[in-house]
Amino acid sequence: MADDRLIAALDVPTREEAERLVQQLGDSVSYYKVGMELFYALGGDIVTWLKAQEKKVFLDLKLHDIPNTVGNGLCSLLRLRPDILNVHTAGGLRMMKAARDALHAAAEEAGIPCPKLIGVTVLTSMDAEDWAGLGHTGTIAEAVLRRAQLARVAGLDGVVASPAETAEIRRICGKDFLIVTPGIRPVGISHDDQRRVMTPGEAIRVGASQIVVGRAIYAAEDPRMAAESILKEMEAV
Repeated sequence: MADDRLIAALDVPTREEAERLVQQLGDSVSYYKVGMELFYALGGDIVTWLKAQEKKVFLDLKLHDIPNTVGNGLCSLLRLRPDILNVHTAGGLRMMKAARDALHAAAEEAGIPCPKLIGVTVLTSMDAEDWAGLGHTGTIAEAVLRRAQLARVAGLDGVVASPAETAEIRRICGKDFLIVTPGIRPVGISHDDQRRVMTPGEAIRVGASQIVVGRAIYAAEDPRMAAESILKEMEAV
């Protein structure tokens, strides 16, 4: 039943909650996102456990620092065998190139497949008021597209971007460019702290490669039923 286009976010604080959710979802979900909350609490053990369950892992740590530090950080994470890693595009072209080169070289040296490396464009929690408050004069959409193009030039495999910008990124960056899309809310689910959102079907329709769904699954009374409902909506696109 699982579809790799659906990534379930393990945005929970403990190993017990994470393991319970994975067990509840069973074979309906094959791909999980491990973010800062869980990784900082448990370290790499949770990634190792997921891989032992034959799950794929998007390790969402949004590395953003000087080029050498980011490159070395990614190489340190390579030992966990994640399927996707990410950096923040705000670090700039040189940082992204250094990250990509370091990761590919380390994977080649280790004789293992290189994880996909993608760049976070602009957080989906941000709206126009937040953006202007940071001193930006252009729009969020303009920044997202510019950063997506820089990620492609740097050799990254794709980006993380809200569904609002997905169609234009797909048009500009091509059919093989990976677009991982958070800010997904099924019909009837609260938007919480997300601002630029779409339903699962809408996001796939406008060009998302994969969607990340958190609260709509883990906070549901029946997480497996919630995931299967999302899968059905995606299949209909």
